[in-house]
Amino acid sequence: MTRISDQLVCGMNSRVINKMILLLCLCSMVLISGCNGTRLSSNNLTSSSTNSSASGTKIGTTDGDLTIVENLAPPENVIDGTPQKISINDILEVDVFQVNDLDRTVTVEANGQISLPLIGAVMAAGRTLPELEQALENEYNQNYLQNAEISVFMKESFGQRITLDGQFSKPGIYPATNQTTLIQAVAQAGGLTPLSDERKVFVYRKYSYGKRVANYSIRDIRAGNSPDPRLYGGDVVVAFTSKSKIAAQNLRQALGIASSATRVISPL
Repeated sequence: MTRISDQLVCGMNSRVINKMILLLCLCSMVLISGCNGTRLSSNNLTSSSTNSSASGTKIGTTDGDLTIVENLAPPENVIDGTPQKISINDILEVDVFQVNDLDRTVTVEANGQISLPLIGAVMAAGRTLPELEQALENEYNQNYLQNAEISVFMKESFGQRITLDGQFSKPGIYPATNQTTLIQAVAQAGGLTPLSDERKVFVYRKYSYGKRVANYSIRDIRAGNSPDPRLYGGDVVVAFTSKSKIAAQNLRQALGIASSATRVISPL
């Protein structure tokens, strides 16, 4: 009788042990699958975030004619070699060959015209420098000179200025050269304020097909992790605060405010 009891106990213990082993195996499988699931989820998040800029704005988002892009292409006139056109508030030097009394430094007025001795007002805005030279030669040749040779030089171009607005120490309108970069422009404006977010600096550029805006991280550029983009005349740069929530609508509103400030200085 004792032997039978011992055998029954041993059998029951074996079954209990087997069940425990089975449960442990099942738990291990669940834990492993859970870890794999976490890794997959993390990978998915990483891949989707590559479609966003440094500030979290989605590349390709549009609001009207404004589109968020990863990087800005050069202006169309730079790509196709179209000569720069004269703009309102540009300062021009007019040199009449061998007639020094007619030489002038003039500013393009709000109506787009310049005023010169003898011939009076001449439309300058919207023309290239060679076109204006030809127009002035025609005017002088009609009644005043024979075979006039006139050269016009761009002393200072409002069209080659950039607007910096938002969280800059000295926001305003600054001249742009052929080699002005974003970091140089930030330095011209006295750097960013303590309230700014170095990752939330946006550059706007206008094309014939619409406006484009790109997000650049000043922090990454200074660290050498991102290239320092070149700026062109007409660009608008806006620096946002660290607490700003950036969306296409916010970007459009910021461009409107910055453009309004530009129009106050340069009436159209």
